[in-house]
Amino acid sequence: MKDYLKSRIISALSKSGLSAQSLTETGIDITFEKPKIESHGDLSTNVALLAAKVLKMKPRDIAQKVLDSIDLDPKLVEKAEVAGPGFINFKFTDGYFLSFIERVLEAGENFGRSESGGRKKTQVEFVSANPTGPLTVGHGRNAVFGDTIANVLQWTGHDVTREYYFNNAGRQMRVLGDSVRLRYKEILGEKIDFPEDHYQGEYIREIAQHLYDEHGSSLGDASAEGIFKERAEQEIFEDIKKSLGRLGIAFDVFYNENSLYETGKIKEVIAALDKAGLTYEKDGAKWFKATAVGGEQDKVIVKSTGEPTYRLPDIAYHIEKFRRGFELVIDIFGSDHIATYPDVLLALRSLGHDTEKVKVLIHQFVTIFQNGEVVKMSTRKANFITLDELIDWVGADAVRFFFLMRNIGTHLNFDIDLAKKQSEENPVFYLQYAHARIASILRFAEDEGIPVGRIRQGGSETDFSLLKEKEEIELSKTLGTFPEVVEAAASTYEPHRIIGYLQEVAESFHRFYHVQRVVIPDRKLAASRLAICLATKIVLANGFRILGISAPEKM
Repeated sequence: MKDYLKSRIISALSKSGLSAQSLTETGIDITFEKPKIESHGDLSTNVALLAAKVLKMKPRDIAQKVLDSIDLDPKLVEKAEVAGPGFINFKFTDGYFLSFIERVLEAGENFGRSESGGRKKTQVEFVSANPTGPLTVGHGRNAVFGDTIANVLQWTGHDVTREYYFNNAGRQMRVLGDSVRLRYKEILGEKIDFPEDHYQGEYIREIAQHLYDEHGSSLGDASAEGIFKERAEQEIFEDIKKSLGRLGIAFDVFYNENSLYETGKIKEVIAALDKAGLTYEKDGAKWFKATAVGGEQDKVIVKSTGEPTYRLPDIAYHIEKFRRGFELVIDIFGSDHIATYPDVLLALRSLGHDTEKVKVLIHQFVTIFQNGEVVKMSTRKANFITLDELIDWVGADAVRFFFLMRNIGTHLNFDIDLAKKQSEENPVFYLQYAHARIASILRFAEDEGIPVGRIRQGGSETDFSLLKEKEEIELSKTLGTFPEVVEAAASTYEPHRIIGYLQEVAESFHRFYHVQRVVIPDRKLAASRLAICLATKIVLANGFRILGISAPEKM
């Protein structure tokens, strides 16, 4: 509708002798907003106010000239009027809103999809947790958000690759291997003073036990960086993939950090920074001269020990992303990256790469509450709550939904008691119950002899002109905005918008259902109301599909 109104306004400007071209040349675009007050109409534009200076006229005079010349389809637009200092408000017909039902039924599972992304080659990198332990609830928020961002971008026509940066190099992995080696020594009966900076969880002891079960005492002299590190990495990463699988998350690519060293990509970055005059030696370390290219302070990229800091492989990794042809790169990091990722972008920019292609999204921490108190940390898995434990407590659907309820830039309090409730207080239960209730209505209609299958296919027995009640119109109006909500969620990287919208759909449906009976003796009206129910079920299911939660037929 916005495109339709824009074209009509441009035509009206030309007819009335006002220059639409002069507006576009000065950067003025014709945009629309939904008025805050319902009586002001369904869409409003302030183009007359913006154009006043360019056209040297009063805004209300411009608006009136537009309305005097505009050609609008009376089947779509019921009324157009000038309001306030020069706004143009449009009110649409009930028939226009009811036409959304037919569109939803025709598109079915594809309603809400678009090609606005233009098949842009897009990489979403998320989770990327080091294989040093089980996934935590913090990793879970990253995982669910990243997977949902990938979903919503696919729905808007992006060519998406889900990628996990497999960081199996550096000190943390060496410490992991040594942690397993020392626990293995304990199993052999040796008294070990276990270092505080080593991994403390019971999972380390379990890995050591597996090695002992297979090899007995033959590994007593083995190196920490050999079989101990390799087995720990293998078992932990398999557990990570299983945990993600419980949430329906799968990756297209696991990019191995070691490959950056093995293929010489790290050395290439150092050479490129050296050639650009952006490095120097100090205190035995190599520094990136960030201050020379707009940074606040220089940063170490190779320690005095000869080991790179994380910045160097991250720079190399992102250069590889560009080389692989990604036109949009989305990095999803925890809040511990807030102060550090700008260094990577700065280095990339200084080496001539287009960092406008990179979008960094930062998520904040998660706190788990039960009985009004913060849940104590896991005893089996060390000083954190694992993602698996959370899934065990509340189920995969609730985990995904609750992680997505808030903007990722805000701290998330995850209420276990609320997530477990089988009532309307629980937001995910409330939405899924709406879907299940509609499924129940449709089954009852079938039992009563109403051909729901033909209604689903847009059969001729469906007469939308019979729908005249306020609740019917409002529900239809809400359903029709789903594609816009998906577009907005994709363009802002804010999937919580979809949750807010689905709550509006469920509320609107429940208002309709409580006031208007559906399966009634008047079979024609019943068929039309069942069409609304079907359309609502489709929209809910499509929204659930983007969020990655199930759409139950019964509850």
